[in-house]
Amino acid sequence: MAGNQAMQVEEILKDLQNTPGFKAYIILNSDGIVIRHTMDSNERAVQHAHHITELYNKSVAQIQDLFDHPEDSRVENVRMRTKNYEMIVSSVGSYTLAVFQDETA
Repeated sequence: MAGNQAMQVEEILKDLQNTPGFKAYIILNSDGIVIRHTMDSNERAVQHAHHITELYNKSVAQIQDLFDHPEDSRVENVRMRTKNYEMIVSSVGSYTLAVFQDETA
């Protein structure tokens, strides 16, 4: 079963990379450690991972403060757009995926 899941993840990442506008992705574990990336260097991936983890955790905390009901405060993803790119961060289980794409995508 684990082998099948690994193949599914590989297929999804391959499809993701073939998406128009795709720039890069980073996969983090629950400790915010980069376990896989397509950035131009490990140093850059680690730097992004640090900021992504901090941003995501602060976003979750702020959303939980805004809503009284736990079912209303579950953050599924955080999406930000800058002049150069768009970043989408989603956390599932003990993994976080951050995807970067062109701002026009």
